[in-house]
Amino acid sequence: MNNFNAWFQFALYVGALLLITKPLGLYLVQVLDARGKTWLDPVVRPIERLTYRVCGIDPENEQSWIGYTIAMLAFSLVGLLFTYFILRFQDHLPLNPQGLPGLSPNLAFNTAASFTTNTNWQNYTGESTMSYFSQMVALTIHNFTSAAVGLAIAAALVRGIARQTARTIGNFWTDTVRVTYYLLVPVCLVFALFLVSQGIIQNFKPYTVAKTFEPYTTQVQKTDEKGQPVTAPAPKLDDKGRPAAGPDGKPVMVDQPVMVDQKVDTQIIVQGPVASQIAIKMLGTNGGGYVNANAAHPFENPTPLSNFLQMLSIFAIPSALTWYLGRMVKNQRHGWAVWGAMFALFVAGALVCWPAEAAGNPIHQQLGVAAADGNMEGKEVRFGIFNSALFATITTDASCGAVNAMHDSFTPLGGLVPLFNIQTGEVIFGGVGAGLYGMLIFVILAVFIAGLMVGRTPEYLGKKIQAYDVKLVMLVLIVLSATILGGTAWASVTDWGQAGLNNAGPHGFSEILYLYSSSVGNNGSAFAGLTGNPANGDWHYNVTGAFAMLIGRFLMIVPILALAGSLAGKKLVPASAGTFKVEGATFIILLIGTVVLVGALTFLPALAMGPVVEHYLMHAGTLF
Repeated sequence: MNNFNAWFQFALYVGALLLITKPLGLYLVQVLDARGKTWLDPVVRPIERLTYRVCGIDPENEQSWIGYTIAMLAFSLVGLLFTYFILRFQDHLPLNPQGLPGLSPNLAFNTAASFTTNTNWQNYTGESTMSYFSQMVALTIHNFTSAAVGLAIAAALVRGIARQTARTIGNFWTDTVRVTYYLLVPVCLVFALFLVSQGIIQNFKPYTVAKTFEPYTTQVQKTDEKGQPVTAPAPKLDDKGRPAAGPDGKPVMVDQPVMVDQKVDTQIIVQGPVASQIAIKMLGTNGGGYVNANAAHPFENPTPLSNFLQMLSIFAIPSALTWYLGRMVKNQRHGWAVWGAMFALFVAGALVCWPAEAAGNPIHQQLGVAAADGNMEGKEVRFGIFNSALFATITTDASCGAVNAMHDSFTPLGGLVPLFNIQTGEVIFGGVGAGLYGMLIFVILAVFIAGLMVGRTPEYLGKKIQAYDVKLVMLVLIVLSATILGGTAWASVTDWGQAGLNNAGPHGFSEILYLYSSSVGNNGSAFAGLTGNPANGDWHYNVTGAFAMLIGRFLMIVPILALAGSLAGKKLVPASAGTFKVEGATFIILLIGTVVLVGALTFLPALAMGPVVEHYLMHAGTLF
């Protein structure tokens, strides 16, 4: 913690974030107003009008919340099916110089659901699974459209809050088109060119095969003449590494991979259109990665400057949306108050994760690792502990999921931070659009609690919060938490759930909890010790993970759009002496307390069985 360079970087990051929040927020006001004018109008407006004409869209025809919802669901369903079929049949499509086969039905479904929902969970290794065509058309296009949908939903909810006695909340098609054309495409074009200047590749070359200086031998799973993995019965091991016995006293046999030695004297160096995907995966808070190592790979994140700007790009649009909120509801102090609550939670997470990683593992220190070295396991030496901890905090505050270090290798308390960030609903700036509408759920809940405390009908910016509104808020919170905890409980007690683990005990439990938290939270990062797409083709993690992602996206969005419709139809009531002000320190503290308490009360028992107990066992000399 006594590191001037790290503190300077942190201050620089915060300063840069503050610097871009208002200008980008002002631009969002122009973009999300169908009649708004931007400096890109001379170039983009003709393309926008042509798109409306070709697609038969009337940009002046606004929709009710039901019409808006139907349009959003139809658009997402078409995108999911489009991606599924590309992935299944990529071996018959162009731009596949490596001759990669199509994905299995289960993996294609999981991946299509993942990118449709802005999750980008990856049960595959990008460089050995996806063709260039799949990366660009199936995945990168979804990175734009899913981010645009998130921004559109946020705009619809803000309109619902700002309007009165209205029956409409905007036009889904107009919102999506304008966000894509005026914001995401131009910003990503500039950012991608900058990333290329830093050394990120952008090409269509076949992968490069290079000779290694020092050949070595490793073990790989044996395959049969058809290329299928070979397994053989072997005793199942318990938590202590001993053969587990069944009720009859005999060893329990399970299929285990048959391993063989393989000499390695070549290295395959990935190529492809990487920079274009990295730009939108960060700015759209999509996450995922072109390659399996994600932002730890030098082709995805080559320099300290690229690392800094990738972290900044994750928060850029979510931060600006708070300024957009203040402008639209004609209460800029409220927008900054929401920003302040998000910022305080972000700083708290960073200042827990960083010291935990800097302190290191006491067991390693007993073996001779200096305490000053901290926990460097799973981290890229180019970035070190501070930048790894900061990146992990930012990417899980937002629903991004890109990583420059492996969260599975963090210390228990260091790993608890990204896990809890996701479980709060990723409202700490959050994903593009999703962070704002998620935080507004907590704002309404906080206002409702404040109303209960003073014994009067709660009001939010002149709108009375009634039973119907609170039911919608609680539906969002209960469905999401029940899906996370239910999926974790099911996987934890089943053979298929435990078969995917590479770690036993509380760490293995944390891997499962992280999977369902990340899926439902539409984050996409992972405790990567868990194998979600096993070699034996088991479908459970692929299918249950896909449904968790769909639930986390759409069973949150639909109630939120219903809430937008409800708020839009209400009349404004004049403020009185009993009106709870939604700005200032009191509101910020109440909002932070609501977010933390809902997360803590819901997930503390599960966290206690995972990272908390692992922390104490680590100090007692036990590893998993």
